[in-house]
Amino acid sequence: MKSGKLLLGLASGAVAGAVLGLLYAPKKGKDTRKAITKKGDDYFNSANKSIHDLSDSLNHKMEALKAKTKANFTNSKSKEKVNEAKAEIHEMKAS
Repeated sequence: MKSGKLLLGLASGAVAGAVLGLLYAPKKGKDTRKAITKKGDDYFNSANKSIHDLSDSLNHKMEALKAKTKANFTNSKSKEKVNEAKAEIHEMKAS
């Protein structure tokens, strides 16, 4: 849910900045358009970086979860094999 709030905040900030920039700009239209284009590119790059960072973070967490799950599965299988061996030993002793 944090990523959704981040993107919403980023988009809101971009819109508010653009509106305020247009209202208080003492520049010519051509210069204002260039500035808006540059700011738009900056916001796009910032959003792209945030998405990339979020993706990397999720990938690292997923890899850690995979490793933990694999370790737990291996431990479970090992315990199962130990229990089977114990049962066989008990059967041999009983015979």
